[in-house]
Amino acid sequence: MKACLLLEDGSKFEGRVLGARGIRFGEVIFSTSMTGYQELLTDPSYRGQILVSTLAHVGNVGINDGDHESRRAWLSGFVVQDTPRRYSNWRARQGLSVWLEEQGVVGICDVDTRAIVKRLRQSGSMRGVVCAGSEPTDLLEQVLSSPHLEGRDLVREVTSLQAEVHGTAGKHVVAFDFGMKNYMVNLLQHHGLKVTRVPAQTSAQEVLELKPDGVFLSNGPGDPAALQPVVEEIKALLGEVPIFGICLGHQLLAQALGARTFKLKFGHHGTNHPVKDLATGRVEITTQNHGFAVVPESLPEGVEVTHVNLNDGTCEGLKTDKYRAFSVQYHPENAPGPHDSRYLFERFVANLEVGCHA
Repeated sequence: MKACLLLEDGSKFEGRVLGARGIRFGEVIFSTSMTGYQELLTDPSYRGQILVSTLAHVGNVGINDGDHESRRAWLSGFVVQDTPRRYSNWRARQGLSVWLEEQGVVGICDVDTRAIVKRLRQSGSMRGVVCAGSEPTDLLEQVLSSPHLEGRDLVREVTSLQAEVHGTAGKHVVAFDFGMKNYMVNLLQHHGLKVTRVPAQTSAQEVLELKPDGVFLSNGPGDPAALQPVVEEIKALLGEVPIFGICLGHQLLAQALGARTFKLKFGHHGTNHPVKDLATGRVEITTQNHGFAVVPESLPEGVEVTHVNLNDGTCEGLKTDKYRAFSVQYHPENAPGPHDSRYLFERFVANLEVGCHA
């Protein structure tokens, strides 16, 4: 069956169906990841987006039962150049197309993804639609009337519905689930921490009643500027317990400290983004998935930039010794991706040992 991707500038790319039939709207972005498509597809940070993979062949190893990063696929659509007719991996349980259909994700393959990515790099991320099956005559009008990502609170659509406790011993960390990936919980536990994963709407008072040694702010989708109620709760936690934030959590911590965020032209999505640690001069290869960034000039006195993106110079990390809080824009849990940033967990554990009232 034929399928197409239509961008809001009128660009149309035709191919064949991969996954579910139907019509799905979203912001069209691209990822430069060379591996780990199953982890990407189950990352809640992609809620409301249509993902274009720069990898030439996607689906070679099928889908297994162990690499899901959340309970389902969250993205609106998936666009690839080529997918094999047969998958081959001893862990695989089914093929990519069948799984996408089960998840309700509309996909398209046999398209020139290089041409799509080139257009997105030149013009920036755009609203778009993937259509598999009958194509309405007013499809472009529907794209132009679909919502922008700016101003959208998508966290409430992906957060957990109730608190979950992982582990029984060690320092106690309360983790705000803004779209938290499963492997992050695993790594926090791996570093000897007991983790209570709470919904995004949890108040600061409710968090403190759990008597945590620290707070973790997770990744997640959407515009951080649309989450002011959450920012207010983070403000109330500053100075009470050490805080560690990643991705969306980094942006929300920055806002709680008084900074602003802005929309990137086409975002950072992939597992090969170079970031420099300004304290050590060390360059890390990082996993990233975000469309917004912190305005470094808006950070108040006492809050310093700790990491910068070597591709575009954007802020990739910050810290404040006053509140014993720090954050990074990227994903140190590397699911998928390199292990260069795992030292950040040791830094967090060290902060927990000292606390905010030492």
